[in-house]
Amino acid sequence: MRIGILNSGGDCPGLNAVIHGVVGAASKLNMEVVGFRDGFEGLLDGGEHVILNPIDTIGIMKLGGTILGTTNKNHFVKKVGVEDIKDIAQTLVTETKATMKELEIEALIVVGGDGTLSTALHLYNEGIPVIGVPKTIDNDLQATAMTFGFDSAVSCVVDALDRLHTTAVSHKRVMVVEVMGRSAGWIALWGGVAGGANIVLIPEIEFDFEKVAKKIKEREEKGFYSTMIVVAEGAHLPEGDQITKSTVGKSVRFGGIGEVVAERIAKMTGKETRACTLGHLQRGGEPTSLDRILGARFGVKAIELAKEKQFGRMVSYQSYQVSSVTIAKAVHQLRTVDPHGEVVTTARAIGISMGDED
Repeated sequence: MRIGILNSGGDCPGLNAVIHGVVGAASKLNMEVVGFRDGFEGLLDGGEHVILNPIDTIGIMKLGGTILGTTNKNHFVKKVGVEDIKDIAQTLVTETKATMKELEIEALIVVGGDGTLSTALHLYNEGIPVIGVPKTIDNDLQATAMTFGFDSAVSCVVDALDRLHTTAVSHKRVMVVEVMGRSAGWIALWGGVAGGANIVLIPEIEFDFEKVAKKIKEREEKGFYSTMIVVAEGAHLPEGDQITKSTVGKSVRFGGIGEVVAERIAKMTGKETRACTLGHLQRGGEPTSLDRILGARFGVKAIELAKEKQFGRMVSYQSYQVSSVTIAKAVHQLRTVDPHGEVVTTARAIGISMGDED
């Protein structure tokens, strides 16, 4: 049996661990793995592919990014933004089928987020044997309790907070750290709790600048002259707006809310305030041990689904076990932070303000 694999959408730590798991498990079953370069583009005429043997994946689990390359700007983009869905040209489907037939590929493992899996579902509905593997550092897919890359992103936030805390204390400053999270605040929440933030602002909880300023002043009165604030890029301002860098069609690039929060807080409190945007630092670097293990487990499960010919399904992590769900049930369903959930309750219990308390 010959298996194809590709990565599409944004990169994240742990992608190479998935490839390692796929190739290793396939080798044990005498399957051959073909890796397509640069996402779905590798399936088209002129696209590149490579045979992946176990020797080719030695040592790659510790590497960030993906050895196959990826792209989120290509012919196969089906989902742009949150709700903008467009059709994939039938010629692309025809080319994909021709490539798979020529290379004798009997299953295609597609590793990506909601947009990539939307494309995978389209291809499956066109008769292509597809298996999905979820990937997003935002950890916002409803069909899986955790995705690889998330733990690495949180670790990046924690490291940044640890470093910024010392300079904040030295200068008695307010430090605002902007992190990724368009629709869900998981990175901000987990990173804030683990990194000792004092205030965490996320898309799911409406915050008030007056209450944020009050928290800072209360800390001053208690002798704490520096404050650490973590804000998700997709958090809404009290007026309801989200801060974006640019918009192309319905594809929106978020960013800039950290500077806005810092500016307003400085005016309201008189405190020296600085903003730091982590951006793609959260996507880069070596994956944590958790993401390496989770990625490898996802890869092995994908091969198991291929062996059993369970196409149209996506690998899923629930209750500490790796299983699967249908791709149709997985796409277009975001998992957001419950404002009354246990992690938020924990944050509040240890004194972290979510920007909404009196």
